[in-house]
Amino acid sequence: MGGKAGLLGALAGAAAALLTWRTPVAADLAPRGAEAGIAVRLLDNGFHTDVALPRRALEARGGPLAQAVRSLGPGDWVRVGWGDAKFYVDQSPIRGRLPDGARAFLRPGNPSVVMLDPETGDPGRSAEPARVAALTVSPAAFSRMAGRIEASLALSDGAPRLAAARPGDDARFFASRETFSLVHLCNHWTAQVLAAGGVGVRPVRSALSAEVMDAARAAALDTGGRGD
Repeated sequence: MGGKAGLLGALAGAAAALLTWRTPVAADLAPRGAEAGIAVRLLDNGFHTDVALPRRALEARGGPLAQAVRSLGPGDWVRVGWGDAKFYVDQSPIRGRLPDGARAFLRPGNPSVVMLDPETGDPGRSAEPARVAALTVSPAAFSRMAGRIEASLALSDGAPRLAAARPGDDARFFASRETFSLVHLCNHWTAQVLAAGGVGVRPVRSALSAEVMDAARAAALDTGGRGD
């Protein structure tokens, strides 16, 4: 009995450690001295998170992500998200999509897409305050975030591949090399983008949008509250 109890205790401790483990905060997350920072916005619709980034900064990096951004319609910000290649793109009433949602969650290895949606003006200003987290990061941190997004793109001859577009909608969906499932959801992906920049996130708990938003708000404090 003692051995079994010890094993159960060890397993419980390991599970608790996994649930609470947080990625490290990068020393260069915040702009230093007179260094010009770059605005980042996290947006939450209640269950899904997007990251919004300045278009000019994305295009200035060059590379496949900049190429995809240049193909978008007008807008000085780009809202970026990730999800299942079918469920994420479909905007029909949710009641009719429940079986497809179950498929996306429960079946492993589902194809996915990266959404790029141009917006005019800071999208954080039009969102409810409770649904937005605003921070300002260093150019190095921004470059790592953009690099994580770019790494998700599935390339054809070095170029991003358009997978879907919706009629009357400026959003474009580019094929992703990652797969969607219960163990790798949209909010996990957003958390990985933040973590690449040096934001401290709890990966296991990041299935929930509220957890990702909490990480972003903590990062706003780490960057000196320069998110407005």
